Amino acid sequence: MENKKHIFTPLLISLGVILGVVIGLFAGRNSIDSRLRRLAETINAPGNKLTYALSLIDRMYVDTVNTDSLVERLMPELMWNLDPHSVYIPADELAQVNLPLDGEFDGIGISFNMSTDTIVVLNVIPHGPSQKAGMQNGDRIIYIGDSLVAGQKIPIDNIMKMLRGPRGTEVSVSVQRQNIDGLVPIDIIRDKIPVKSVDAAFMLTSDVAFMKITTFSQHTYEEMVHALSTLRGEGMKKLIIDLRGNTGGYMGQPILMANEFLPDGRLIVYTKDRNGDQTREYSDGKGRYQDIELAVLIDENSASSSEIFAGALQDNDRATIIGRRSYGKGLVQQQIPFSDGSAMRLTTARYYTPTGRSIQKPYTAADTAYEYDIYNRYLHNELFSADSIHFADSLKFTTPGGRTVYGGGGIMPDMFVPLDTTGMNNYYIEVVGRNILYRYVMDYSDRHREAVNAVDDIASLDSLLDADSRLLEDFTAYADRNGVAYNRTQIRQSEKLLRALLRAYIGRNTKLEDNGFYANYYTIDAPVLKALEVFDEQ
Repeated sequence: MENKKHIFTPLLISLGVILGVVIGLFAGRNSIDSRLRRLAETINAPGNKLTYALSLIDRMYVDTVNTDSLVERLMPELMWNLDPHSVYIPADELAQVNLPLDGEFDGIGISFNMSTDTIVVLNVIPHGPSQKAGMQNGDRIIYIGDSLVAGQKIPIDNIMKMLRGPRGTEVSVSVQRQNIDGLVPIDIIRDKIPVKSVDAAFMLTSDVAFMKITTFSQHTYEEMVHALSTLRGEGMKKLIIDLRGNTGGYMGQPILMANEFLPDGRLIVYTKDRNGDQTREYSDGKGRYQDIELAVLIDENSASSSEIFAGALQDNDRATIIGRRSYGKGLVQQQIPFSDGSAMRLTTARYYTPTGRSIQKPYTAADTAYEYDIYNRYLHNELFSADSIHFADSLKFTTPGGRTVYGGGGIMPDMFVPLDTTGMNNYYIEVVGRNILYRYVMDYSDRHREAVNAVDDIASLDSLLDADSRLLEDFTAYADRNGVAYNRTQIRQSEKLLRALLRAYIGRNTKLEDNGFYANYYTIDAPVLKALEVFDEQ
């Protein structure tokens, strides 16, 4: 019995090892089931080992085993042993995982915050379900249906599940509204809600536009072209595209986007599969913005499609890339669905920039160190100094315009801008870390609700904020009352940073949303300021 236990224990630990053990155990015994012998003969190819092992477990294991449950536990391990970006997505997670890529979801159409354990409505999407039902900016949601949600420490993911649902269904909420006694009931019919990937697009100066793209969904190209058309009408001659923190998405979107800026016949990107077969994508010369001066901002969290776009413009000498070395993901995945609603994203090719660079950083299968790469860059001072980044000569490539670019692990910008920690002293860390800065912004918005709701462009936002000469003093007094003592020296050190953030977050609480944020934040945003310098020098 001891030996049998020893033999069967690996059955639950490593299916890849037990097949020979099981066959060896039964091969010398006349009692082997003839059906299993036939099964062993028909499922005998090495590629069917896992199927055979699961069949044996299902038919012969001493206890009843849910093989579906075993497979669910095995699939992530199987993918992890291929590469860092091949993944298995369970059925109950697929919709949430695909949400940033789908470009829409079914819901009620609000953005909200739970900084004080109460759902505070920041913005009601124009013409969306909540606006039609009478929801207003600043409302506090106290009940969803019959469930008390205020002050209950309910995770934000659970709140979102309660508010979202199939279009056409109804959700009832009760809200607390400023200057209204009692709760206000609102019945909302859920509908299609667009998910924006172009978060901000506005004129930064009289001729320089700024655009923030957060992901590459199936509608990103359409959103970009629509925004560019508006910006050109407002005087755009130069454009800053901010891809910092953009982890990628659909590969076809950056190809369409790059085409808008490139002359005819320029290679945008190519892929190569296991057989060496290549697919090459070229510009068609129909791009409407070939005359626009470009700067593209990237950082260590810009990945995949962001790198395709930045690499195409850099290798064609079409844009100045500014910021820090990008993530380094040069593998292409295809999402393959299973009949139970789950899916596998399997790496099927590598992509290369026009000069032939592979952007993929080194990895091995089941590589635990891979996910710590960004942290290691921080430890090695790379985020603060370009001198800390070293490339082998074999990774050097030359653009048609004679610029040296590098492969082997991300897009290296033409102009390096270090991570800026200016003004981040203990006072700043406390007011941000304790969420006091954001709580103050909510308090400010409530006290000035009529004026905040009346803001409809950047000029009116500036007028509102410029009129409040004591904004910083009011904030520091609020912080002092809420546990962060007044510190004159450190407040002076952080003054520029704090003023910009206060204005930016108040701007985001208006109907301008991220346009209001970035229109104020750029004054302390070193890569944006560097891009403006580059444009002035050209």
